[in-house]
Amino acid sequence: MRESIKPEAAVSERVVYTYFRSSAAYRVRIALNLKGLDYRAVPVHLLRDGGQQHQPEYRAVNPFGLVPSYREDGRTIRQSLAIIEYLDECHPEPPLLPATPFGRAEVRQLALSIACEIHPINNPRILKYLERELHVDEAARLAWMRHWIGTGLQALEALLEDMGSSGRFCHGNQPTLADCCLVPQLFNARRFEVDLSKIPRLIEIDDACGALRAFQDAHPSKQPDAAM
Repeated sequence: MRESIKPEAAVSERVVYTYFRSSAAYRVRIALNLKGLDYRAVPVHLLRDGGQQHQPEYRAVNPFGLVPSYREDGRTIRQSLAIIEYLDECHPEPPLLPATPFGRAEVRQLALSIACEIHPINNPRILKYLERELHVDEAARLAWMRHWIGTGLQALEALLEDMGSSGRFCHGNQPTLADCCLVPQLFNARRFEVDLSKIPRLIEIDDACGALRAFQDAHPSKQPDAAM
């Protein structure tokens, strides 16, 4: 039975309002797993019942009607990167941002390139607007997604090469905020059959992430609501 959406959370309990295929929620699950932090997942199905994110109960949690939302000690954070940086500050080991200001800026520019440039224009609410308001057919919507995801990932590949700071992962040899963002975006790219032949370095990093339990356990197929 799906757990009801309620804005309350017990003191000190970590609660994540999530949807198994949401890229943004996927990022937060990875970060929590990397930190070894327990949490309670509250599924918010973005398609069922006209979109459960639109229900008043969830709008009381997040006025934007987006996932994820994170609650702890009766307080809520509603943006995935803000959530991850909060977790990193409260639980600094293992760090998800480098020790130096320039290193942190490099990781943030990679993460923000995904979270601000690639992901938003392929978000379900954008695709629904294209379908319902602009009457764009399914084939054209799929072409839209493939174009913007593909060109965005190619730009990210070029950015990574120009930076020259990657190792096994996006920045050095341990996962960072950037990897938390990259892996979900590549999951979406594969889901929509985007051509990935021009981003070999990103694929190598994705493979390195995929070998880690924290990333495996965060995968959409492993989430309780995947079967709901």
